[in-house]
Amino acid sequence: MPNVVPEARWRSRCGPPVGRTADGPSWTCDACGRDWPCPTVRATPTDAARRATLIPEFSRITRRAIRDLRGRPGGPDPVAIVRRFLWFLPLSDEGSRAVALRLR
Repeated sequence: MPNVVPEARWRSRCGPPVGRTADGPSWTCDACGRDWPCPTVRATPTDAARRATLIPEFSRITRRAIRDLRGRPGGPDPVAIVRRFLWFLPLSDEGSRAVALRLR
């Protein structure tokens, strides 16, 4: 299964889809080429209901991103990857480390 984030996952209950996708192993935005999730994705409102729908999908994506990105020359460590892909959660460094260990 490819590491693609389907556009349908970004359909807001109240608005249009963001339409930004990414694919491993580089995890860059197909639209702008920046590290995914890019600033456009991060700007998507994430209220409590939206976060509840994002957590399962982004946990799966974060697991794949950790496998793809860790250990690359100049690449982020698993804690940084968790913070990057789960930006919508208020995670401390310790919390991010615990999630990274669980998702490996």
